[in-house]
Amino acid sequence: LKGDVILAATADEEKGGEAGAGWLVKNYPDKVKADYVINEGGGLAIPVDDKNIYTIQTAEKGILWFKVKAKGRPGHGSVPGAADNAILRMNKIVEKLGNYRAKMTVVPTVRQFLSEVAKESPLLQQAANMILQNPEVADQILDMLAQKDKVMAEELRARLRMTIAPTIIHGGVKENIIPSECEAVFDCRILPGQTPEQAMEEIKALLKDVVDLEKVEFETIQANEPSESPTNTPLYEEIINVLKEFEPNCSVAPILLTGGTDSRFFRKLGTVCYGFQPLRADMPYGEILKTVHGIDERISIENLVFGTSVLYNVVERFLT
Repeated sequence: LKGDVILAATADEEKGGEAGAGWLVKNYPDKVKADYVINEGGGLAIPVDDKNIYTIQTAEKGILWFKVKAKGRPGHGSVPGAADNAILRMNKIVEKLGNYRAKMTVVPTVRQFLSEVAKESPLLQQAANMILQNPEVADQILDMLAQKDKVMAEELRARLRMTIAPTIIHGGVKENIIPSECEAVFDCRILPGQTPEQAMEEIKALLKDVVDLEKVEFETIQANEPSESPTNTPLYEEIINVLKEFEPNCSVAPILLTGGTDSRFFRKLGTVCYGFQPLRADMPYGEILKTVHGIDERISIENLVFGTSVLYNVVERFLT
């Protein structure tokens, strides 16, 4: 081989990676300094009509995990009007943030993805072109798509805007005591071009219309910037070439990952990172996505062989 291949097996990715890849990059950057990194996050084929579109994750959304504490005044449950129930205040917060639809934005990676998808189906071409020309109509188009494939529609919707999801809530200590505090944790994902600080400003501006912010506390649990890598590289082209050899009729498109991966740590070193674990869609696309972090998460033996073969050939061809 004309270069070195480094295998970095790290822990903690599901909790943010700070104690795994983050620690490795911070303390031993020379051990993992490379021109390219191939990581998880892409590679799953999206079936469109009679062909597969394989994805390469070239960008990922940023993360803002934050806690909100609503404060009130305790009292006896039999006289609710004499107290200030923190749960009721939190209810307004959860409803406002949980139902919020941020402005639609087509970032460059998603624009390129939609352009590639549009080539493969007249129906998708019409929908993609409408979204590209006017992102504000995307919700209407995706609502229609959701009637046929809800999972795919919601995946695409999440790639077009900042999202906020309530994930944990705690409040109250006893059946007959109105609580003075209620806490909730939110998972906010931000698009490339946004920062966690900008997202928090937007969140507070939303909430000031429904609650008194003097009675609300905010705590940032974790904040990570979005990250991106270019597609005009020799490795990106090599991935396409190898996929075409295995499946001549396939197409390839870059994708923005709605979640986060360890790639962001390596991108800080100046490394080009691609999420690419090639998998054929051997069950309905929506069913595959449901298994991610779900019951019986798995891949088929056939896909294990296919993915290993593709990756082996990519590395061997690129370095010879």
